[in-house]
Amino acid sequence: MTGFLLRRSRLDPQQPLQDLVVAGGMISVRRDGEAGSDHTDVIDIAGRFVLPGLWDRHVHFDQWAQVSARVDLSSADSASEAARVVATHVAGRAEVPVDAPIVGYGFRDALWPDRPRREVLDAACAAIPVVLISGDLHSAWLNTAALRRFGHTGNPTGLLREEAAMQVIGEVGRAADEVVDSWCLAASRAAAARGVVGIVDMERPWSLDAWRRRIDGGNRSLRIVSAVWPERFADAVAQRLHTGDAVDGSDGLLTVGPLKIITDGSLNTRTAYCHDPYPSEAGTTEQRGILLVAVDELSRLMARASDADFDCAVHAIGDAANAFALQAFGRTGARGSIEHAQLLDDADVARFADLGLIASVQPEHALDDRDVADHHWAGRTRRAFPLRSLLDAGATLSFGSDAPVAPLDPWLAIAAAVHRTRDQRPSWHAEQEITIAEALGASMPPGRGSIAIRDGDTADLVILDGDPFTADPRALRTMPVAATMIAGSWTHRSGF
Repeated sequence: MTGFLLRRSRLDPQQPLQDLVVAGGMISVRRDGEAGSDHTDVIDIAGRFVLPGLWDRHVHFDQWAQVSARVDLSSADSASEAARVVATHVAGRAEVPVDAPIVGYGFRDALWPDRPRREVLDAACAAIPVVLISGDLHSAWLNTAALRRFGHTGNPTGLLREEAAMQVIGEVGRAADEVVDSWCLAASRAAAARGVVGIVDMERPWSLDAWRRRIDGGNRSLRIVSAVWPERFADAVAQRLHTGDAVDGSDGLLTVGPLKIITDGSLNTRTAYCHDPYPSEAGTTEQRGILLVAVDELSRLMARASDADFDCAVHAIGDAANAFALQAFGRTGARGSIEHAQLLDDADVARFADLGLIASVQPEHALDDRDVADHHWAGRTRRAFPLRSLLDAGATLSFGSDAPVAPLDPWLAIAAAVHRTRDQRPSWHAEQEITIAEALGASMPPGRGSIAIRDGDTADLVILDGDPFTADPRALRTMPVAATMIAGSWTHRSGF
């Protein structure tokens, strides 16, 4: 007797129930009742929906795993309120060495009535270094002690952006391997409980060795595609690695990912590179945002990646940055994705399909950013998060969270793409909504697209306790997951 049988599985809302035989990590599909009884285990799942396991194509996993250990600033609606949160935390904190930084995460200052300044943080906590990380990971707000600690004493405001901020974010994220690995194990299991079977990890500068260690140590809840950043790309080439290579000894759980390149900043930090100025930055040298890598340098990096058989994952948020990224893909013939693609020129939408590129998008960001976009991208938001337009133009959509920028929960992304709202307000640009089938398809494994389960598929599955095809917006965002498996092994199971 081999394998096991999932009886009465619903694979399609319009089709009869079917049986799934799972053996050797693979799937065989049978009509209900026709699979026979030669199985070690027969599990009646009573008509629950079964889908291919879900993927998150853009995660900063170590950052996501550490969020629970940081001061939560997500509800702060002003700089003074964020400082009060810090002061309250300091007052309730046990005695610790004064050189251990206090790290907060999640502030979004684009619509604050006051600006982050180091004097405000000094008033809340002067003796201990304080580093507050923005929700988009593109800025960091430091008090004077932290500016001194991390080598930025010359900064007049305490607000660091882009490369300077990322340097500090990287330093405060350092911890002993066993500590970070324990956080990542908990985060991996939580992701599996939401139906996730795989992620593309964009952690800087390269997480491949860390994931090899974690998998060897028993963390087998997720498949990992590990991206590499330019500062470690020479190492990847020297090891003769290529995008798509399975890492020896990982049982297929760890794969070499793309070269990650950032071309611009973010909307909240007002550094996404745009054709038009930001109202709050008018008259400054960076009034249109920041172009972090010129198109010639971008083309050089991408051509090098293509020659080494690496895909490129190019971060571009503003419309001008996306135009440059598309230009570089066209120049070099490189393959890969544009990460975020939040604001696009009308003429550039069709270029994704023309160039065979993936639009790797994070639909939940549309809901996080709708008020910020309405203010800072006023008059342009019909071109923001243009999911329907991209699909209609023949582009391939692939969904992610950008965790910790949004939670690592694919149902949030799916619901945001389908309904374009998460509160009582009307849908934001309802013309860009997509269907539930299209949103699920964008949450499938790389290169798959379809939610159909077929004979011979790898048994990466999610079993639901709800119906995504009839769920209202709230039910879709909170879709209950009964079980998840990778290659026929349960990574999460509850309720049956």
